[in-house]
Amino acid sequence: MSNGALGRGGGSARSRRPAGIGLKKAASAIVLYGLLLAVALVCLGPFLWLLSTSLKVNANVYAFPPQLIPRPVNFQNFADVFRIMPLWTYIKNTVFMTLLGVGLNVVICTMTAYPLARIAFPARSVVFYAIVSTMILPNAAGMIVNFIIIQKLHLYNTLLGVVLPSAVSVFNIFLLRQAFITIPNDIEHSGRIDGASEFRIFWNLMVPMVRSAVATVVIFDFMAFWNSMIWPIIVLDDKEKYPLAAALQYLQGNLSYNFPYIAAGTIISVIPILIIFLVLQKQFINGMVGAVKG
Repeated sequence: MSNGALGRGGGSARSRRPAGIGLKKAASAIVLYGLLLAVALVCLGPFLWLLSTSLKVNANVYAFPPQLIPRPVNFQNFADVFRIMPLWTYIKNTVFMTLLGVGLNVVICTMTAYPLARIAFPARSVVFYAIVSTMILPNAAGMIVNFIIIQKLHLYNTLLGVVLPSAVSVFNIFLLRQAFITIPNDIEHSGRIDGASEFRIFWNLMVPMVRSAVATVVIFDFMAFWNSMIWPIIVLDDKEKYPLAAALQYLQGNLSYNFPYIAAGTIISVIPILIIFLVLQKQFINGMVGAVKG
């Protein structure tokens, strides 16, 4: 009988132990997700407030207490922004600059990173470190030189003059080189055994293996070109050729006190970036992990 009692007591002790562990795990999960939710709200706070402002009438912007949910919701601000300024022209300019800039970066940086990672040639490391060392220079330091070169090439006041100085990024070369290094040598050797040329090995075997890093480059460059403002203002004299970010700055100067219009224009400019990131976010994470491992 005592053995039965001990057995029952041991069983109850064992049943209590997992219950206590389960409560600790549940409490830890609640705390963890609470902190993650708080961080997410802090990060999303400015965007949510911008979205809220874009849907308000001008009088409610200064309401106290502040209205997070607009009353009434006013979608007319988005239509008015298109009416006040030629927004479609600015969007077209921005799309052209972004597609051209991203395309040049992907092609040139990929073709530069591949030999630095996979082809043995004299002073390869010296060339790589010389390229990477230019990352210590601030972007503003090259503006004067770039401006002079753009003028000499007769590209002043052209969209190509805006894109060309940023057609190659040292960071992209570094990122793609690290991705190429992580590819096993067996894949390259199998291509050579099959008689593939160096370019075919590069294009058909190597580039598909680093598509995550390429997606990362696309996201970074898309954001950079889409939000480009200072350099286009320097190079372009004609306001009709402005990209969207520079045009919104122009809108802010004309409508300094109409914050719903400014917020609506900003939301319009942010939407494409959100779409690109949501589409490529998995590839972006894999590309960053591969670069760190490399």
